[in-house]
Amino acid sequence: MAVPNYQSLMLPLLKFAERKGGETSTREAVEVLAKELNLAEDDLRKMLPSGIQSTFSNRMGWAATHLKKAGLLDATRRGFYQITDRGRDLIGKQPKSITIKLLRQYPEFLEFQKLRGARSGDKPHDSQGDSDVLMATPSEALETAYENLRDELADELLSKLKNVSPAFFERVVVELLVKMGYGGSRADAGRAIGRSGDGGIDGIIKEDKLGLDVVYIQAKRWSNNSVGRPEVMQFAGALQGRRANKGVFITTSRFTDESRRYVSQIGVKIVLIDGEQLVNLMIDHDVGVSTVSLYPVKRVDADYFEESI
Repeated sequence: MAVPNYQSLMLPLLKFAERKGGETSTREAVEVLAKELNLAEDDLRKMLPSGIQSTFSNRMGWAATHLKKAGLLDATRRGFYQITDRGRDLIGKQPKSITIKLLRQYPEFLEFQKLRGARSGDKPHDSQGDSDVLMATPSEALETAYENLRDELADELLSKLKNVSPAFFERVVVELLVKMGYGGSRADAGRAIGRSGDGGIDGIIKEDKLGLDVVYIQAKRWSNNSVGRPEVMQFAGALQGRRANKGVFITTSRFTDESRRYVSQIGVKIVLIDGEQLVNLMIDHDVGVSTVSLYPVKRVDADYFEESI
């Protein structure tokens, strides 16, 4: 089964805490409930967009947070908690599920919601407006919003690239490769890129700042047509003619499956960078983009509160 949303995890988590009796932790709950819910390895490996935490662990953590805010679980120490009398009382009523709607019966939870405000983590994501349906955790909502903004930026950036002049596109390639650590200085890279124009090669750039090896470049600023096997074969032939074994083929378009299969079968190492990869590299290395806002996400520093004897 797919990873349940965090509301669906609240009842299994509270029942687990009741069975445990004493202190438990989210880490222990994750291990036990993953088996009880018959989650597959692929489900457990699913990560948040940031890749920092698993989706299941994140949702379990937020399920625990909401139960604690409602007074159904009590935090005993960092990362650990136990069921409360209120939690046992709720289990005794045999609810079919525990949802945000149900938790609103507790004044402590209402105060928690009031302090947080109407944020995306507490808003239903369906068209019916039913608070008992699937919902994202605040972490998921934040990361999903970031990914959406990034996708919009990437689309806009690719559109811009497809309409710039060849000379400007050449400068973009230079800037990106230098930011990625290639080419030595920008001046050196600028002199190398666009210097060749010979046999399917648009330029040469140092692989490292010392120039111990070089990488040959081919760049095609195409709007719609995919780059096929013939173009890649021409580039590979040009590399062989120079006894070179490393090349990067960059396009604002796409590569056909046939061209990708071809580079996987030849001895020369050629890296294919299509338009989607190109703009994402530009975003990662701050080429052609600027930062508008920063939202630091912080957590409690447990070491700060360790009292020395």
